[in-house]
Amino acid sequence: MSIFTHNTIRMTPDVDRRGALGLLARSPASLLTECLAGIGGLPPFTWLRKPETGMVMLRGRIGGDGARFNLGEATITRCTLRLADGTVGVGTVRGRSARQAEMIALCDAMLQQPAVADRVRTDVLDILADAERERNARAAAATAGSRVDFYVLVRGED
Repeated sequence: MSIFTHNTIRMTPDVDRRGALGLLARSPASLLTECLAGIGGLPPFTWLRKPETGMVMLRGRIGGDGARFNLGEATITRCTLRLADGTVGVGTVRGRSARQAEMIALCDAMLQQPAVADRVRTDVLDILADAERERNARAAAATAGSRVDFYVLVRGED
């Protein structure tokens, strides 16, 4: 079973890969570096596309189903690499961190290799997922302290 399961999504390799790439992109670069160092020797690779930074347009909708509008721009860094066996990994991260995009691409490529995929899941993805759950719990606790409950009083029909 994947750590990226959702009640309404049927898990496929593409959905699992999408979840892993999302988790890697949301994780702090320092923690990702630490987790990859625990794996040991990283595989050699060649660049298909070296890390490059650019802008993307963010689009939104009011209420989730209204007309689309341009919300603003965001900076992203992306790269693509190929391992010696031909496995291709991609990495995209918000911001200007070329090193983080490279680490994400390496993880993506290693997750596609059956020999090391389980190790990457346990030594990198599980740790990053636990850290993300802790960050979300801290944020929820901080938000709960400022929560306001509104009550509606209903008048009687007298």
